[in-house]
Formats: sequence, structure tokens, C-alpha cells
Amino acid sequence: MSDPETSARHNAKMKKIKSARDKIMETKTVEKGLIMVHTGAGKGKSSSGFGMIMRCIAHGMPCAVVQFIKGNWVTGEREFLRGRFAAECRFVVSGEGFTWDTQDRDRDIAAAQSGWEQAKALIRDPEIRFVLLDEINIALRYDYLAVDEVVAFLRDEKPEMTHVVLTGRNAKPELIELADLVTEMTEIKHPFKAGVKAQKGVEF
Repeated sequence: MSDPETSARHNAKMKKIKSARDKIMETKTVEKGLIMVHTGAGKGKSSSGFGMIMRCIAHGMPCAVVQFIKGNWVTGEREFLRGRFAAECRFVVSGEGFTWDTQDRDRDIAAAQSGWEQAKALIRDPEIRFVLLDEINIALRYDYLAVDEVVAFLRDEKPEMTHVVLTGRNAKPELIELADLVTEMTEIKHPFKAGVKAQKGVEF
């Protein structure tokens, strides 16, 4: 238990912090659809994006996922959303698996471009408020999609109040420049390097 003097100092400090915080919040008046990029070598890019999808569903916000690259890998999020929230969240799989699995650049390009066409339609849809483009940064990294086209579309055609999240390592500088929010996941330690394989419920 704190003594009365310590409690009083703490309360006075918190009042000052709240007052300063309230003044800052009064200046934050803009509401807009955000372009968000999750990149970096660390784990958590897709996980964070899917966390926001859960928030959208809870708030009654229609949303959508276009999953690039991971196509053949059965993921928990895909099974969950398609099985239980298909009406609330549209889920498109455009990839056919990781590039080292497919070993067919032409097929990978065709799959990525098909996914991008579906992504554009979902982003344009006035009913959808949030779109997650999972692992699109990988498709951009390998030039399966033209970054200038993606940037131009998001800049010029994305509806004003629609949120879009783009995940994957090695985000292109042009995309980072365009985005409202960019988060880089930094790897500090990962069990894979100690010989531990990808774990159900953690990685997929």
C-alpha cells in the first residue's frame, strides 16, 4: 500500500498528464481512411493485420482480406473467417504458395495480378470499410505487381474513408512514402533459428 504522501504526489502528476493529454486530443480532429504498412523481418505483420480484421467485425464494419503468396498453406485465420464470419469478411486467396514452392514465376505473376484485380474491386466497394492485403509486399518485392500502379491506385482511387493494410517484408520505399502509418517488426529472437518448426496457432 502507498503512503498518503506518495498517493497525493501520484494523483497530482496524473492530473497534469491528463490535462496535457486532453489538450493534445482536442487538436486531433481529422477522420480518414488510413493506408497502413506492416513490414520488417520480425514476426507479427500478418497477425497484426488480422487483429484489426477482428476489431472491424466486432464494430460491425464490413471488411475483406486478399491473401497473396500463402495460397496453398491452410492458415487458422482463413479457416476461422471463412467458417464463422464469411458474411462479415470476404476472404480471397490469390497465391498458390510461397515462391520457393511454386517455382513458376509466370504462374506467380498471374496469381498476384488476379489478386490485385480482386483487391481493387474490394477497395472500391462502398460497403467495405477495411481491406487487408496480406503479403502483398512480397508480390511487390519480386515485381509480380508494379509498385507505381499500386501506389497510384491507393492514392487516387481508394475511397476516402476506407482503410487498407499492406503486409510483408521489404516494403517498397514508394509505398512507405505514401502510407499514413508504417510499422516495422524487428526480430530480436526467433525459435526457427533454434530448429523449431512453424507452430500451429502461432505462425499459421
